[in-house]
Amino acid sequence: MHLSSRTSVVAALGTTQTLAWASSYYLPAMLAIPMARDLGVSAPAVFAAFSFALVVSAFLGPYAGRLIDHWGGRPVLMGTNVVFAVGLVLLGAANSITGLLVAWAVLGVGMGSGLYEAAFAGLVRLYGRDSRGAITGITLIAGFASTVGWPLSTFLEANFGWRGACFGWAALHVFLALPLNWLLPSANPQELTETPVSSARADSPDEGGSLRASLLLSIVFAVTWFISTAMAAHLPQLLMAAGATIGTAVAVGALIGPAQVGARILEFSVLRRVHPLLSARLATLMHPLGAAILALVGAPAAAVFVIFHGAGNGVLTIAKGTLPLVLFGPQGYGHRQGLLMVPARIAQALAPWLFGLCLDQWGAGALWLSGGLGLVAFAALMALRAEGRAGGLELERTA
Repeated sequence: MHLSSRTSVVAALGTTQTLAWASSYYLPAMLAIPMARDLGVSAPAVFAAFSFALVVSAFLGPYAGRLIDHWGGRPVLMGTNVVFAVGLVLLGAANSITGLLVAWAVLGVGMGSGLYEAAFAGLVRLYGRDSRGAITGITLIAGFASTVGWPLSTFLEANFGWRGACFGWAALHVFLALPLNWLLPSANPQELTETPVSSARADSPDEGGSLRASLLLSIVFAVTWFISTAMAAHLPQLLMAAGATIGTAVAVGALIGPAQVGARILEFSVLRRVHPLLSARLATLMHPLGAAILALVGAPAAAVFVIFHGAGNGVLTIAKGTLPLVLFGPQGYGHRQGLLMVPARIAQALAPWLFGLCLDQWGAGALWLSGGLGLVAFAALMALRAEGRAGGLELERTA
């Protein structure tokens, strides 16, 4: 028996994506300190192992995408549940820095083949060009991954220790996520063909234009993931550097989740009527605008900055799935998506360290770096529009 309606598929994928993000990307925030204390290493060493997992995930993405292009998302996502479970068991059993690195390397394999890019590719294999609404739908649900994951990790750690928390997340992958992914519809296998990042849609005559479009998309994705990860790691410290108290920083930081989900609802309802390139351009301006307001006004504008950043990030998460689809079409989508995200994953791995250095050196002045990078992404999207027209890429509307 497999799920038949699109709504049930989106609900199942949204649930499994929530679990995947909560048990990997959002895990160190709650468990890094007890993990480091028990293993006798520093907390930065734990985060370094996490960054190593992100690098591993970067290079696995294109291969996972090709598998999804061929087999569909169901078998690949089921496999990643097993990989996540094994990695979490290894993490819970780790007794040294070597064991920590091995466990996070395995989790990196799961992250490279089981997070949003894989889910997006699976949806495109099922629904083709008509995937924008489904992509938005799973991000609406999984947007609560930190809201669910952080309290659950805290509860499990408080009652069973950090090792028990890892084992608990592993069990959820086996007994909840794996059955849900098993219920996903099967896609008919397709012949694997070479789909290099420079190849555009079959009806596009200009490979040079499509290569430029791919490079511009890679820049946009790398910049926006750098900003998103830097804010996820340093937002409270950044707000305090701008003059907010620790209580205010924590309370205001909690607005990011609702802002992301609110923006995704807007994308699902109003912005779905416009081309995703337009909504992405507007979204890239949100962080620079919020950063300028916070830099000029200071702590009283902290909530404005967080809402602006969260809203922009919420829409950009969807754009990472919809822009490659509308620019290049569904053929070879998974492989191309994996290639486009390699620079983004590397930028994501470096972001906490690099932005932390800037924050230590410049305090709230580090906002000019993140805001400036946001403007770079906006400029790349503006150039992408011009290249799309010049290169013969049909920027059609998707609904």
